[in-house]
Amino acid sequence: MIRKLFSVLLAMFACLLLMGAGMEDSSEGARLVADEFPAAVTDTHPLVVEDQQLHPGNANVNQTETQPGGQEPEPPETPEEPQEESQPPVENEDTPPQPEKPNTDSSLLVDGQPVSASVNKSNLDGTTYVALAPMVQILNSSAQATWNARTGVTVTAPGLTLTAKSGDSYVVANGRYLYVPNQVRTVNDRVEVPLSVLTEAFGYTLSWNQATEVVSVQRGGTPIQSGDQFYDSNTLFWLSRIIYAESGNQTLEGRMAVGNVVMNRVNNPKYPNTVEGVLAQKNQFTTYNGGALGNRKPNEGSVIAAKLVMDGGVVSKVKGALYFDSTSSSWASRNRTFAGQIGNHRFYY
Repeated sequence: MIRKLFSVLLAMFACLLLMGAGMEDSSEGARLVADEFPAAVTDTHPLVVEDQQLHPGNANVNQTETQPGGQEPEPPETPEEPQEESQPPVENEDTPPQPEKPNTDSSLLVDGQPVSASVNKSNLDGTTYVALAPMVQILNSSAQATWNARTGVTVTAPGLTLTAKSGDSYVVANGRYLYVPNQVRTVNDRVEVPLSVLTEAFGYTLSWNQATEVVSVQRGGTPIQSGDQFYDSNTLFWLSRIIYAESGNQTLEGRMAVGNVVMNRVNNPKYPNTVEGVLAQKNQFTTYNGGALGNRKPNEGSVIAAKLVMDGGVVSKVKGALYFDSTSSSWASRNRTFAGQIGNHRFYY
């Protein structure tokens, strides 16, 4: 019995020894696993970014991989790039040098010499325009030009006073009215007029070489005759009154066209050679009949129109017309060739 009890106790002691050895091995195994795979590694181990470029979605990722032991690796040494010596810019041999802007215009000559480019020569419907102030200085060095908001540019030179206002269809030179069909104009804050008007005012000669397309001015001559001396008073008296009676409420062009018809008849051998003679013809100008026309006082626009016509101004639209009317059933409408209409009047050849 005692022997059997001792055997049981011995067996139980052996079991206890075996159980203690298993627990120690299990604890050691857990320790080894924890040392080999720290829990923090799986949560916080940084990503390695290739070529120093962040992958999409990882803009805030640390680009430095932590080495074992917690020490950060030293950055690789970047070789210094050789500094290039500054070289002077090399000119492109294929690009030609840019020429300087010429300060003269060889297409316009005065006494054979090219004028300054400041005259801004241009062409409008076959008419050469120039800037007024610089051109008159070239034509006459003693000329002076002043500007006034009401009257425009006034040029004074020996024997000549000239005014030109932007938008007007004429230039006044010594009281003479010179027609400008395309009007006095302003370009880049400069008043421009036809060159032909200036040369006429100064009394100079203007020519054009068709082969070379060069415009030439030859100085020498006297300024334009004054209006008081040039305009025949009797012609001006009757012409301004018939213009006023027939077209006093029309545009300047419409008034001039009526005056052109009257002067075309004066210059035609089939009609009388005076304005009053043309007006007095039977069944021609009813406004003349009864003597009332001579008592009418023309407005300023009608007087200007008469002076423009007497100075050679012609409305090209009805050039050569001998008749005009204001109704569609007139004799001229049935028997003459239609030339054109201006305002309320139709004109015929």
